[in-house]
Amino acid sequence: MKYLVALAFIGILASLVVALFFMLRDGREGRAKSGGMVRALTVRIGLSVLLFLCLLLAWKLGYIQPGGLPLGK
Repeated sequence: MKYLVALAFIGILASLVVALFFMLRDGREGRAKSGGMVRALTVRIGLSVLLFLCLLLAWKLGYIQPGGLPLGK
């Protein structure tokens, strides 16, 4: 489970970096804008929703338990 969450976070950060690359590159020097930034941000949203649903499912199935904050601290 830890590896799935870590992999999802790496994928989310990678898609943000790709979106930044397309944002800085597209439309400069007379080039036409491509849909690269939109695709990268769509992938980021999809990965975020998938991560949330996987965590929710893992909680419902009992694979993970909420810890919360310790009382009295």
